[in-house]
Amino acid sequence: MAQVTVVDHPLVQHKLTLMRDKACSTKQFRELLNEIGMLIGYEITRDLPLDSVDIETPIAPMKAPHLSGKKLVFAPILRAGMGFLDGMLSLVPSARVAHVGLYRDPKTLQSVEYYFKAPHDIEHRLVIVMDPMLATGNSVTAAVSRLKGHGAKRLRLMTLLSAPEGIKTFTESHPDVPVWTAAIESHLNDHGYIIPGLGDAGDRMFGTK
Repeated sequence: MAQVTVVDHPLVQHKLTLMRDKACSTKQFRELLNEIGMLIGYEITRDLPLDSVDIETPIAPMKAPHLSGKKLVFAPILRAGMGFLDGMLSLVPSARVAHVGLYRDPKTLQSVEYYFKAPHDIEHRLVIVMDPMLATGNSVTAAVSRLKGHGAKRLRLMTLLSAPEGIKTFTESHPDVPVWTAAIESHLNDHGYIIPGLGDAGDRMFGTK
């Protein structure tokens, strides 16, 4: 698990508990996912490189820290990954966005791609892949492989809940991609759902079930 960072901040854990509750409304679930995304976003971007730039405050000139290099790419896996996007764009409004459309075949539990669009210069940018649920690991593994095939060289994975099975699948396929998550769960059930989990994040966010 050295590749995985659990964000155990009290606010993250409190909001996660609210989201787990089956009585949580669609509106509240969506808002909480956005808020947790921002909080995890602070941790996943903690070591971004900085340069010094010359500015003038109202009092005096100074050298001040400024993000260096190309801006980030946020890559939500459709559709549930979109729940993280607004919060992350609030942190880094100039970030580029890549979209990776995948769904899980209910019979095979394998991922099927239906959409992909990414910035042309992605190889020069840090890519943060976003998916609330790291369950079987098949979808995020396929998404990262697709992004690497498009040229991405530096990637990080941002999740809300992670199952041990999904972590194993993902880290064996992509040992160079670190993972940030709010919790590592017990296991997957026979249908590939995380236990205890919080249900289907996409359905709960969009009110489709």
